[in-house]
Amino acid sequence: MIKNCVIVFIVFIASIFFIAEESKLYGGESVEQLAKNIITKHVIKFTQPAKHIPAQHSVDAPLLGNGFTGIALAGKPERQIFYVARNDFWKLQNAHYGSYPAVLGKIELNIPELDGASFLIEQYLYDAITKAQFKKNNFTVEYKAFVAATDDVLIVELNLTGKESLKGQINIKLPDQNELINKPPLEITTLGKTENNITPQGIHYLSRAFEDAVDIPSKAAMALQVENSTNGQFTLKQNHPVRFVCAFSSNFKSKNCTLEVIQKIRNYTTEKQKQTETEKQHKQWWKTYWEKSFVAIPDEIIERHYYISLYGMASASRDIDFPPGLFGTWITAEQPDWGGDYHLNYNHMAPFYALYSANRIEQAEPYYRPLLAFIPRGKYYSAKVTGIPDGILLPVGIGPLGIETTRWTPQMQVYRKQWKTDGNIEDEGMFWKQRSNASYAVANLSMQFYRTWDKDFTARVYPFVKLTANFWEQYLKYENGRYVDYNDAIHEGSTGNINPILSLGLIKQTMKTATDMSVLLKTDADKRKKWMHIHDHIADYPLQERNGKTVFRLTEKGMAWANGNTLGIQHIYPAEQIGLDSKPELLAIAKNTIDAKQRWIDLNGSNSFFPAAVRIGYSPEIILQQLQRYAKNTYPNGFQLNNPHGVENFSATPNTINEMLCTGRQNIIRLFPVWDKNKNAAFHQIRVEGAFLVSANLKNGNITDLSIYSEKGQPLQLLNPWQNNKIIITESINKKQTNKKILSGKLIKLKTKPNTKYIFSKL
Repeated sequence: MIKNCVIVFIVFIASIFFIAEESKLYGGESVEQLAKNIITKHVIKFTQPAKHIPAQHSVDAPLLGNGFTGIALAGKPERQIFYVARNDFWKLQNAHYGSYPAVLGKIELNIPELDGASFLIEQYLYDAITKAQFKKNNFTVEYKAFVAATDDVLIVELNLTGKESLKGQINIKLPDQNELINKPPLEITTLGKTENNITPQGIHYLSRAFEDAVDIPSKAAMALQVENSTNGQFTLKQNHPVRFVCAFSSNFKSKNCTLEVIQKIRNYTTEKQKQTETEKQHKQWWKTYWEKSFVAIPDEIIERHYYISLYGMASASRDIDFPPGLFGTWITAEQPDWGGDYHLNYNHMAPFYALYSANRIEQAEPYYRPLLAFIPRGKYYSAKVTGIPDGILLPVGIGPLGIETTRWTPQMQVYRKQWKTDGNIEDEGMFWKQRSNASYAVANLSMQFYRTWDKDFTARVYPFVKLTANFWEQYLKYENGRYVDYNDAIHEGSTGNINPILSLGLIKQTMKTATDMSVLLKTDADKRKKWMHIHDHIADYPLQERNGKTVFRLTEKGMAWANGNTLGIQHIYPAEQIGLDSKPELLAIAKNTIDAKQRWIDLNGSNSFFPAAVRIGYSPEIILQQLQRYAKNTYPNGFQLNNPHGVENFSATPNTINEMLCTGRQNIIRLFPVWDKNKNAAFHQIRVEGAFLVSANLKNGNITDLSIYSEKGQPLQLLNPWQNNKIIITESINKKQTNKKILSGKLIKLKTKPNTKYIFSKL
């Protein structure tokens, strides 16, 4: 009786403490203030003009965007060039070299008197405002620019100090020979149908359209007017700003996108407060974006790249049917390398890896829409190439709206005959002998499914997942108590492969995901037994000896090892088949493989190598050391140095840090699982499996401020962060306490309620 009274008293005292502290986080700062304090520290600085622009690959320029329109800044102070592209402006033709995202146009800001001026462009991540400052002699020209998050416009304000006035000119132009990089006979670019004109009111507009020899017509337009100017010329006077607005649209957003952008500019011209209101809404959108989830760690270099990466994905990915291609929304030359498309043997998946744990589901949503649109063609290839009528088989490259960017054409018979001779082209599809592309696509769907348990999302993607499971169900051979994967290339074009290790991991992931999705949707109960039988009896991961240690082998038969790339560890991540609760001998082999490969900075695979190292509990000191090296190996905009690939590298740093601070794999939430407990760190709302949002603080070796928000009421298992100490758990719904309990043990198990926050503290 006395013992029970003591517990009641302790819970009462804890509840008083909770009431006083619930509105605070990490030393008394609110979530809002903490996010602002952390992110405003990080400003991207460019002290010289971009050198690698225009380019058919990633650029080193300042990047602006709102997820629909992207701007890349180039040029010297006297001639600033704003390259404009859109996620939904492609040449859409089912042909290799026939489909690619295109440059819409460019804005040129000419101020001749700035010739020889100093150069500084700074990008403020917290409110996504870019500021330029050019100094010469005793005068300075500055501009502030942003692509509005809540309206499809670019707004620029110019200011002059130290001089009475100077003259300038703003023009918009179609791409010219600098951007249209033709490489006959295969890569031949064309402007398509164009407009370039000025209305009687002085609104300059242009458009490009691909209407001939395409499968889906496309058109995009932009319009611009300089304040109080009808021809783009202006006089900039001291303390009298000059402003201009440029509007953007496409045929996928408007029946007449040219008229729409012209009318929008008229609205901004006549409604004097519209620019101010748009900027206010823009800043509010970004404020909300940053508060969705954030981290604080003691390494400023890594932390900066963490937020640069999330800035890049917010700027590139919001258009639901048009996710960013290989180089994001920053297309500055045609044709982009690899068609700038959605490459399905990892490149399209990788940019989105971090968004699930970083609680940026809006940015992740566009990822899978091209996959759904490609289902009919994928079913065709499954039937035609492998004889499996109710499966799906995907080529290496696709585009939006069901477009196949790598389809074989008669022209290729002349210049790429060897591809077909070597068997890398089957029917009209470019597969490089790989059968794993659809399962690779499922990896991200699996991440979003388990981290959200969103039934509507699951219903949308389940047909794709089911078709992928169906394919493997019929493609695999059941021999001697195991399922064997024959003739499936591990690397592009490799031959004679049996049981490629990546496919083995992806197949297990596909089967488990398909099964759990079918349970949630209450469908296909008759399929689950077979799917889980495959999951449980797929061939073991192939092994080999290297330098006296057991490591993973790329295939059971065929290619054994490759010094580049990271395919030998991708069954760990993104297939997510090995984690901290895996068998010790398997973890030891995984660590040996990480040691042997050392692909921390890799042309292709850094984005999977780092999180794989975290998943197996590799040394946190080495991971952070290598991650800092990776973060330093970038242009100021976050793209990797001397790496032609683009936005795929925006996932590596945030994904790695989130996994080090909190993970929910194998149905157990772990706090700071692969982190030096002597390093202070804090995180807010990292999203983990079970649709839980976890927040915690590590200070001087002590974990505090632990809360877990349950979105869907899934059962929760928490590895006790205070070992076997008793824990007080307080329920909170809309900041009102509803229940308290005390639990103990190494593993805390809790039935949760939907939309309920749980506060944990050591008794």
